[in-house]
Amino acid sequence: MRLIFLGPPGAGKGTQAKLLTERYGIPQLSTGDMLRAAVAQATEVGKRAKAVMDAGQLVSDEIVNEIVSDRIDAPDCAKGFILDGYPRTVPQAVALDLMLESKGLKLDAVIELKVDEAALVRRMENRVAETVAAGGTVRSDDNPEAFKRRLTEYREKTAPLSEYYAGTGQLKTVDGMADVNTVTAEIEKILA
Repeated sequence: MRLIFLGPPGAGKGTQAKLLTERYGIPQLSTGDMLRAAVAQATEVGKRAKAVMDAGQLVSDEIVNEIVSDRIDAPDCAKGFILDGYPRTVPQAVALDLMLESKGLKLDAVIELKVDEAALVRRMENRVAETVAAGGTVRSDDNPEAFKRRLTEYREKTAPLSEYYAGTGQLKTVDGMADVNTVTAEIEKILA
């Protein structure tokens, strides 16, 4: 099972990916985690990524695509994977399609969690309040202004992926505003 989750920050992609990871025994692949691992392991592509990051620049699509390709080849991805935070742009989606095709693989589904952005901001504010009340540490990007910037960036850069995957017939949408169990049940129906 090879999946992509789409949706803005706070839509519940991570929560749903974690549940599917546990149920199906397939890894959740986060580009940030993959990048850090490649750098830590000093792979060839990891060395190139480190040089770019050390120079204070953004890692290119070419490097990110290579890191994803290497990760998909790992033994724990043999039964499938869930991509989280990749692809972020239509060019990355096109590269992913070509990459999977070259490996004789294809995506099983692209699932978009549709949400109300104003409700997401309230959800984030509640998460911050709960974290503080529990004595936890609040993420630096969990504040209303930073969160709104992340939503704007999502709308500008990542939202066009919905149209791209709708055009391929792979896009399925789920109401991400429903409770966790209902969202999970809807995703299970799609995967059945």
